[in-house]
Parts: sequence; C-alpha cells; structure tokens
Amino acid sequence: MYPLIRLAKEVFLNRRRDRLALGETHVAYMRVRPWDIDVFLDLNNGRILTLMDLGRFGFFVRMGILKVLKEHGWYGTVAGSVVRYRRRITVFQRLELRTRVLGWDDRFTYFEQAFWRGPDCCAHSVVRTAITTGKGIVPSVEVAKSMGYGEISPPLPDWVADWAAAETKRSWPPER
Repeated sequence: MYPLIRLAKEVFLNRRRDRLALGETHVAYMRVRPWDIDVFLDLNNGRILTLMDLGRFGFFVRMGILKVLKEHGWYGTVAGSVVRYRRRITVFQRLELRTRVLGWDDRFTYFEQAFWRGPDCCAHSVVRTAITTGKGIVPSVEVAKSMGYGEISPPLPDWVADWAAAETKRSWPPER
C-alpha cells in the first residue's frame, strides 16, 4: 500500500520551509519501518523508489511545482529511472534523502536523489519525469517558463545525457 500518511507528512512539513531555487538541494529525513523491509530484512528495493517518490513531493512543495501544476491542470509522471544500490539499509535506520533538479531536455526533467547514512551513500538514482495533460507531454521549456526559470537548462552531467540518449534507442514496445 502506498504510504499516504508519510506523503501527507512530507507535504505538511515542507509547506512552511524556505522555497528552493533551481539547483538547490532538498533534504528529507526518513526512518526505515518494519513494513518497508523485504524477506532479507533489508529496505525493499521497490520501497526505496517509493520513499524517493515521497522525497520528490517534499521537494515539489518547496519548489512551488505542485502549485504550478494545479494552476495549469497539468500532472507529473515518472518516465524512467536508473538506480544504483550500494549499501545495505535495515529496519529502524535513519536516512537522509537529498533531492535536486539536474536539468531538462525537450520532454523530460531529470532529478537526482540519494539516500545517505552518515558519510555513506546507500542508494543513488536519477529519475526523469514528464509533465502531461490529457493531450500529451508539455514541453519542458513551457514548464520551466511557468516556474519562472529561463528556457535554458543547466547542463546535464554527461552520464545522464548519455542515459537519456540511450533511452531514445530503446525499442518500444518491447518484444513479446
């Protein structure tokens, strides 16, 4: 089940925090609960993605993205992600989740997220999102302008740009 209470907490706690500027990092603190673990007593890899989703909501509140989406009748969707898992995360551990915008291309915005436990990065991801309507994807430039940013994205790291380029070569739909 989706952690709706945790989602409400993230939105509530971040409503009064300082607004973030483009390029600034949002920090959220989370604790691993017994219902977040898998049969090996680790934080479930799918739950890591869900907790990162919650971290993006707190970030969206602080950036003012949710307000802009509501004003335009837009909604966001995850269009892809790449995750690297590096350290074991177990029940009751406290984690710091850091979220920031890396940049955008014509269609997608790229977010970097990382779970830290002290000096160790436990999991790192890049999530690409699209802003959509019932008629399709809203161009990133239009979204950036509505947020008060310029049309030009910060440069994406080479490896993120390479990943995005590789995704354009991936066949869709996949073979059966």
